[in-house]
Amino acid sequence: MSLKIISRKDREYLYVGGTVGGKSIFGSTGTADPKQAEAYRAKREHELWTASVFGARAVVTFSSAVEAYLKAEGRSDATKDYLMRLLLHFGRMKLSDITQETVDHSYRYLLRDGDNSAPATKVRGVLTPLKAVLEFAAVRQWCDRPAFKGPSIPKARSIFLRPDEASRLVESASPHIRTLLVFLICTGCRMSEAIELDWSDVDIRGARAVVWQKQGNERHVDLVPRAISALVALPDRDGPVFRPRYRRGIGRGYADRGRASGGQIKSAWSVACRKAGLPGHMRVWTPKGAEKEKSTFVPDVTPHDLRHTWASWHYCLHRDVLALKEEGGWATMGIVARYAKKMPDAYRDEIRAWWGL
Repeated sequence: MSLKIISRKDREYLYVGGTVGGKSIFGSTGTADPKQAEAYRAKREHELWTASVFGARAVVTFSSAVEAYLKAEGRSDATKDYLMRLLLHFGRMKLSDITQETVDHSYRYLLRDGDNSAPATKVRGVLTPLKAVLEFAAVRQWCDRPAFKGPSIPKARSIFLRPDEASRLVESASPHIRTLLVFLICTGCRMSEAIELDWSDVDIRGARAVVWQKQGNERHVDLVPRAISALVALPDRDGPVFRPRYRRGIGRGYADRGRASGGQIKSAWSVACRKAGLPGHMRVWTPKGAEKEKSTFVPDVTPHDLRHTWASWHYCLHRDVLALKEEGGWATMGIVARYAKKMPDAYRDEIRAWWGL
């Protein structure tokens, strides 16, 4: 039996119903136009018949896989943003049609600088979210496991601050982010972990906080005296520790809405780094449709580098790479080894004083 177009008195849209390959089907065509409904019926019937003969992997599209991926469990706002961008390009493309060639061509359509985008941008903006969806689909046998070759990313130097630079940064920062910066430098938490921290997970007396990693793992963080002093000075004791702010023209968000890597405080961070005399460069551009140039300071240091700073300081004081791996929540020793012997012993007393030890 094939699909047929069905009209219902109480509904504007036309429906399709019937049985294909032993599977009963009924659903809306999304249109009241008979010609468009017929086109939908023919396409849907073909997909169902192909799936019944060759299996689901022959017909599952990227948009269907994304829908299932988002329904399977909660995803971060950053992940959703990346996926919505990918949908504009891959959309109704079958998973089996997403090849190395289509991925290589997608950069020019999905990224602001196209093929000239930095390797890290290509990986972060396209390859990583795309592979996550395809891995999810492969487990359900909708496609083969992805084996795309991404661009080579040059190894970047791990940036960290000395105690005097950290002090200048905090002193130069706007009041609404100072406590957040102190917390990051004193705990090594990721920006996402700090922003999502709730007062119910903070034990001031026990000098401990519980944060949640992006993989969903619970991590216990020890609070040094300066971190405790900064938290105690905050006026509230319920809900999010680092509360969202409201600003005209921006709406709800922590300073600026953005990614977990530091976009939440992008503007305030830029200003603080510039005032603190940290290295960076001026970006000058002309907005689309505008005649006047705009400029902004782009610091070399990112909010995530405060995690590198904490790790370098931790090893300088304790000389214990296993403790650093455990307290920092890293998965492998290879990552942690990058922070060993970065900070000279000459700064040990300044680090202890900074953390209030």
